[in-house]
Amino acid sequence: MPIALPDEINTDRLVLRQPQLSDAAALFNAYTQDPVVVRYLVWSPHKNMAETENFIAYCRDAWDKGKTRPYIISPQSEPTRPIGMLDARFHRHMVDLGYVLAREHWGMGLMTEAVSSLTNIALANPSCFRVQATCDTENLASARTLEKAGFTLEATLQRYIVHPNISDTPRACFMYANCK
Repeated sequence: MPIALPDEINTDRLVLRQPQLSDAAALFNAYTQDPVVVRYLVWSPHKNMAETENFIAYCRDAWDKGKTRPYIISPQSEPTRPIGMLDARFHRHMVDLGYVLAREHWGMGLMTEAVSSLTNIALANPSCFRVQATCDTENLASARTLEKAGFTLEATLQRYIVHPNISDTPRACFMYANCK
C-alpha cells in the first residue's frame, strides 16, 4: 500500500497546499532569488521569474504523478500567499523531507509546525514507518527545527550532498528521523 498524504494540511497557523502556477511571482519575491535563504539548498538562487515558473511546473507534474507532495506553505490568514515549501518525497516505507521558508518568517516556529504536522499525518499511515530529513552540518537552524519537531539525530553523513551555494564538492550532513 503506497503512502498517501492529503492534498491540503491545515495547522493552527498554516495551510499546506498544492502549488499553483500563480504562486511563482510570490515565491520569487519571497525567497527563490535570495542567496541567504538558499545557502544550504541543493539549487542556486533563481536569476529570473522563469526559473521559478519552471520549478512550479515541475512540482505540479511530480504531484500529479504521485512521486512527491511539494506543499506550498501559506499563513492561515492569507492562504493564497506562499511563504515557503515543504516537500515530502515518497520511498516505499518512508518519507524524505526538504523545506524552505522566506527569511522574514524565520524564528517563529512555522517550519517546526509544518514539519510536525506532516510527520504526524505520514506516520499515521500504515505504510509509513519513517520520516527523515538531512541538513548541512553548518545549518544549525534547520537541525534545531527538526529536533523541535521530534526528530532524532541518527548520523553524520560524510561527503553526502552538494550545496552549490557553498561548495562544488559534497559536504557533510546530519541525518534526522522520526520513526514509529
